[in-house]
Amino acid sequence: MTDASEATVTTPANGIATGSRTGAVLEMPDALRHDVRLLGEMLGTVLTESGGPELLADVERLRELTISAYDDAGSDAFARAEELVESFTLDRAEKVARAFTCYFHLVNLAEEFHRVRALRSRESGKAATGRAPEDSLQGAWAFLTEEVGEDEARRRLDGIEFRPVLTAHPTEARRRAVAASIRSISELLAERDDPRLGDAGLEGNRRQLLSQIDRLWRTSPLRSTKPTPLDEVRTAMGIFDQTLFSALPQMYRKVDALLQDPDSPAPLQAPAFVRLGSWIGADRDGNPNVTSSITRSAAAIASEHVLTALEEAADRVGRALTLGADTTPASEELEGLWNRQRQLSTELTDEVAGKSPNEPYRRVMLVIAERIAATRRRDADLGYDQPEELLADLAVVQSSLVAAGDARQAYGDVQDLIWQVQTFGFHLAELEVRQHSKVHNQTLEDIDSGGELSPMSQEVLETLRTISSIQRRHGELAAHRYIISFTTCAADIAAVYRLAEEALGSAEGAPTLDVIPLFETFADLQASTDVLEEMLTLPQVQARLEATGRRLEVMLGYSDSSKDVGPVSATLALYDAQERIAQWAAKHDIKLTLFHGRGGALGRGGGPANRAVLAQPPGSVDGRFKLTEQGEVIFARYGDPVIAQRHIEQVAAATLLQSTPAIEERNSTAARDFADIAATMDKVSRDRFYELVHTDGFPAWFGEVTPQEEVGWLPLGSRPARRGLSMESLEDLRAIPWVFAWTQARINLTGWFGLGTALAGVGDVERLRDAYKRWPLFATMIDNVEMSLAKTDERIARRYLALGERDDLAQLVLDELALTKQWIVDITEQERLLAGHRVLGRAVMLRSPYVDALSLLQLRALRTLRAEDSADSEHDEAIRRLMLLSMNGVAAGLQNTG
Repeated sequence: MTDASEATVTTPANGIATGSRTGAVLEMPDALRHDVRLLGEMLGTVLTESGGPELLADVERLRELTISAYDDAGSDAFARAEELVESFTLDRAEKVARAFTCYFHLVNLAEEFHRVRALRSRESGKAATGRAPEDSLQGAWAFLTEEVGEDEARRRLDGIEFRPVLTAHPTEARRRAVAASIRSISELLAERDDPRLGDAGLEGNRRQLLSQIDRLWRTSPLRSTKPTPLDEVRTAMGIFDQTLFSALPQMYRKVDALLQDPDSPAPLQAPAFVRLGSWIGADRDGNPNVTSSITRSAAAIASEHVLTALEEAADRVGRALTLGADTTPASEELEGLWNRQRQLSTELTDEVAGKSPNEPYRRVMLVIAERIAATRRRDADLGYDQPEELLADLAVVQSSLVAAGDARQAYGDVQDLIWQVQTFGFHLAELEVRQHSKVHNQTLEDIDSGGELSPMSQEVLETLRTISSIQRRHGELAAHRYIISFTTCAADIAAVYRLAEEALGSAEGAPTLDVIPLFETFADLQASTDVLEEMLTLPQVQARLEATGRRLEVMLGYSDSSKDVGPVSATLALYDAQERIAQWAAKHDIKLTLFHGRGGALGRGGGPANRAVLAQPPGSVDGRFKLTEQGEVIFARYGDPVIAQRHIEQVAAATLLQSTPAIEERNSTAARDFADIAATMDKVSRDRFYELVHTDGFPAWFGEVTPQEEVGWLPLGSRPARRGLSMESLEDLRAIPWVFAWTQARINLTGWFGLGTALAGVGDVERLRDAYKRWPLFATMIDNVEMSLAKTDERIARRYLALGERDDLAQLVLDELALTKQWIVDITEQERLLAGHRVLGRAVMLRSPYVDALSLLQLRALRTLRAEDSADSEHDEAIRRLMLLSMNGVAAGLQNTG
């Protein structure tokens, strides 16, 4: 299954000039093109072995037709492709869908590996030329020191914070078994770059690759059951185990390298500026599967993982510190530490001393490793009570090494371990509980009525008792944030504090809580500062401000605001809210952290995080950036150590830069200069969005023309797709399936609808071009919409829209699509979409025909589901399976779900 050469054509099917598709193939880096061809050929071999040459022939026929149709919109190839899909038996259609899905998995891993290859080459190039990319920490540091001076730059660097929060929103369509197989293939592909492999090694590698691709093909891509919340917790733990634990110390070393000669034996010990958060197993807003016992188990699983990792790291460091007392004498403090260890367990220290004679550092570190193990086992006599105790012991080891003249050992693996403890503690990630404000209010009404509490109310109170229990077991940092969905007033904040007192019997017995308002709808964003002003009158909030050095966190919801008023108005409303909240915080001397509830899709605040940071209003970042990392985004950004480091570096660099005088002046000047454009776009786009979604019958029509109902069949996560049982209005539907359904229909409406009309409402193309050059928020919006439009396909979209009986709504969507494309091309001064984004444009061109094949298979299944009322359960199950397989494949092909 390989990509044949295609003829040059002129008319694109989706706004991208596909005449350059052949050029796109040729533009692929040689190494990537070789990898894709190798994996494609191997998949072809596996398909032939499994299904015979006829299966491969059917796959190839469909592939060639969709490529021809993509390249030449005037040909009959698209109609012939539809006829071919309709001619397949259901069994054949299923196998073809699986073949294209496997192909996308292989292409995705090849592209990811090539990105790693390119990043490593880039690092080598930077070292050779001495030039740092603008979005690197080195480039940001140079700009920062020039702007504010080295002392102020160092102060800002010491205070930087990056807080990614992992969430279990169901946007990762792959099974864990499929992900594991992909990881094995990726490792084998990377092995082929090793020049030491030789011909025999390459041949052995090829056999293993074929075996793994065969396994991928034969592994069902569909989960048989929905994952439980604890399954989701364990999946996230894999990212910690495989990537983050070891990658973050390497990231911190990059920061050290900014400040001194990297060959120096004494790093300045860069701040451990990353803190991991998690909603997985704690977010119960609309998810009845998350209970207090689940939250307690989630905290225990995370603690088990981090303590195991710290124990292994400490043991590894200890076994390597074979430094003799004669060459590297112990300080008095180290001797004192050893004596305290002996008092804890003579038996243990005698055993360690017998194995490490005359090696004071080795024996102390091995006992430290055993104490970490005892902490994990809950052995109170030997274990540590707090991570600060472990850090104190490691500081003694480090300072003794420095005093003995061995700074290289002191600031080598020992420093890495210190960074890991500072970053992860004994809890790994700070669990953040989230619940809807209505649930709290109903619980208080239940309590005040004096009757028997409902199961829901009992669970709310038990959750707060669980937070208290987690704090006693794992420390206060393990769980102290409580987020209120749909916060509308300060009473919503007060409700949580009162419920904590009710749960624990008194204010003194209640757990430590930082209650965080989440503003999600357009109205709530507009009212945010009024709510915050009233929130300051609460004594519990004042007490927390005093205890935390006047730190306060406020969360902003991107998903529901976009579903509420459309992507354009939501973007502008979020910017305005951030600006007003930052000014409010400055007035009250509050150290503000804005928590961005962003999704992976552009309709939910997705897009490059570093660009989003740089476009924020003055004062809204101030060295601190926190955001949700959801679903497939977690694996895309943190699944590979090199990519994880690059992502964190880009965000950290942008966080440092955003608060510089030059960037703040640029953003504030642009916002002021283009305020009239923003006002026009806000009103016009919102009116256009309402014209669509507030039309009578829209929710039912949306369910007809997209696989919205079928998205709920996918066992992606433990979380229901709806907050209620009905689908009478969009308010009943969660933002993720809203986005996912439009994505599957190849319309991507949530990322762009209303922008074309808004730009036409402004009307002045030259002024809009000026805004694109000078206004970061506008430029980011335009570029994100361009990316979203590039993944639409009008020909496929028309077929989905034809499933409904509302030609007026279908035409409204198509008119807005055409208008938005035209304005984007005009403003960016390009001849086609993505002409200025060579790598992304190439990827879309090469993928689109293959996604088209899966879309045609999905359309066949969807039409059958809409038309039939079959009594044949076996036939119905086959259609259902084809629908699920095609959704899985489209998600893999577009590299996006929700």
